[in-house]
Amino acid sequence: MSTPAARLVPSTTPNTPVTVLGLGSMGSALAAAFLAAGHPTTVWNRTEAKGAALAARGATHAPSVEAAVAASPLVITCFSTYDATLGALAPAAAALRDRTLVTLNSGSSQGALETAEWAAANGARFLGGVVKNVPQAVGLPDTQLLFAGDRAVYDAHEPVLKVLGGDTVHLGTEPDLAVFYESAVGATLLPALVGFFHGAALVTARGLPASSMVPMSIKWVQMIASILPALAEEIDAGDYSRPFSSVNVFHDGMASETRAAELAGLDTTWLEPLHDLIRRAVAEGRAEQSIAALTEVLRGK
Repeated sequence: MSTPAARLVPSTTPNTPVTVLGLGSMGSALAAAFLAAGHPTTVWNRTEAKGAALAARGATHAPSVEAAVAASPLVITCFSTYDATLGALAPAAAALRDRTLVTLNSGSSQGALETAEWAAANGARFLGGVVKNVPQAVGLPDTQLLFAGDRAVYDAHEPVLKVLGGDTVHLGTEPDLAVFYESAVGATLLPALVGFFHGAALVTARGLPASSMVPMSIKWVQMIASILPALAEEIDAGDYSRPFSSVNVFHDGMASETRAAELAGLDTTWLEPLHDLIRRAVAEGRAEQSIAALTEVLRGK
């Protein structure tokens, strides 16, 4: 995919104009961060009322998406999907020429690749990105954003993009890598949260506050974080013979885990797919292997 021939001007100064399209909670947070950093900020949303608060803080509320795109060399979109992004941008395709388009939304690799191709066909430079945090964290030094696409384009705009979070990472030139890693890393979130909610249901069923388990839960999550590098080494090597915890340890604990939940009157159906995964690992002869061997079960190896 070729980069348009027009000269790429680094956006290194606080007065670099920026456009933000899509003013949900995350898009509004992005625009607010640019305003706070002193960037002239143009905003647009199909529902005009969503831009009122930003306009009151100094943003320019463009009357159309075409005008919004034309206003800035750097255009940030924050819609729910790539389809929504392309749908919103369609009327402004001609205005995108020689501009940089940065998408900050979830979606599939295919969606990112198709959007990158569409941007290139319309003469725009492209970076696919994701914000790995909640809107309230936008602009903080440790907030992480992932980007992928032409490295020169990323380098030119990095100072402005860091306004959105101090921990920006360029993953590579393939434009789908940001959403690809979002899917891979994000797979941890829902199981972890449901696990916490399960524990909170147990605690509150006993008449104790959920807040009482938070300090211990934090320690537990920190312990899990500390062993991830070693688990990743096992997976990369395909060697599960020296486990921290074996599949059998988890297998042996399944019955008591289910019984405790049943005694508290909890719905245990969410546990069944996890327990089935462990049973399958045992059936494959992996009982004494590291729990990381579940990766092979998931891959059907």
